[in-house]
Amino acid sequence: MLASVQKNPWRLLLAINVAVIVGVFIHKIKLPPYVPYIHLLVDYHFGFIKRALIGAIVALFTARVPVWLVFALGGTTWLITLGLYARLFQKTFGFTQKTLPLFVFIAGSPFFLKNFMHTLGHFDIYGCALAIILLLMPAGSLLFVATAALFSIILVLIHHIHLLMYVPTIITIVVTRHYFAHGLNRGNLVFGIIALAAVSALFFAAQFLGTMPIPEADFVAYLKTRMADPSRTDLLQFSYIWYQPLAKEIADTWAWLPHNSLGLPVFALLIWLHTPLWRYFAKLIGALASETHRRLVIAALVGISLAYLVMFAMVFDYSRWISNWAVCMVLILHAVKMLPARQEAALIPEGDQKTNVFGLIITLIPRVGIVRPF
Repeated sequence: MLASVQKNPWRLLLAINVAVIVGVFIHKIKLPPYVPYIHLLVDYHFGFIKRALIGAIVALFTARVPVWLVFALGGTTWLITLGLYARLFQKTFGFTQKTLPLFVFIAGSPFFLKNFMHTLGHFDIYGCALAIILLLMPAGSLLFVATAALFSIILVLIHHIHLLMYVPTIITIVVTRHYFAHGLNRGNLVFGIIALAAVSALFFAAQFLGTMPIPEADFVAYLKTRMADPSRTDLLQFSYIWYQPLAKEIADTWAWLPHNSLGLPVFALLIWLHTPLWRYFAKLIGALASETHRRLVIAALVGISLAYLVMFAMVFDYSRWISNWAVCMVLILHAVKMLPARQEAALIPEGDQKTNVFGLIITLIPRVGIVRPF
């Protein structure tokens, strides 16, 4: 039995990943949900403001928000995302012995489900979940483009930084699944441009017109009326983010840059540990039947990466940005696999010793973090 595990350890690694995720969840629920909780309190009571959609939806169902709702809502979203991704992997690759290493490198990556568990209650996972839905649904009509636009609008209303975090990936999914398959004509091109303009306009409205119109003290007083336990004033310490201008966010990010940059070698190491996954991705792109498709996919990957570079310059939650960048790469990997190919790309090998070691290491890493590594 031991020899069998050493030869093909991927089922064991999958089981270890499950145990690690449970451990991350137990650790997470013991931490104060500072940012996620206040987002459940903020709604559109004072008019249109940024970062208020989730709180507004919660307000439709309850006047008082308990702290446990952060973990209940976040946990439910996490489980839905897990189910969606499992269905996507089954649709794209199928669950077989040969595809198990690929599944472990993706689903067991500290960038993906583990880090979404560590950031439970944050808004990042919504972009991932909606992008997966777009990869699962039929893409043959303009309804697909309209759905992508609707999802992008929802994400910007949840948090306007989604315009850089997941909207570029959604655009890439729309282009690869709809426009690559059905070509460009005046109708779908104009529709796509209008949809993109609408999402962009909403972003600028949220960024520059979505600040809270009342003094912060009055805002905090209102938030207390939404709390199940108003004595937990420690959970309101991030109320300033609804007042902080973009210039201040950028100034803070650059002030912390020398310190936070110390984590860049760790991020580079984590990315390198996923080398078997990136090699497979490169093979998929190289196997595409159309040279135009290859060039446009590479251009899209560069564009998505540049959007994350802009985020790095604006907000210093570096561990989250690196993790979500990796998730976006995985989502595009699935989109590329759906394109016509001239040949089948070789999967991640099952019995390669170096690949097994990389798989074990990423399995044992519980998550990446929020600002600095771990």
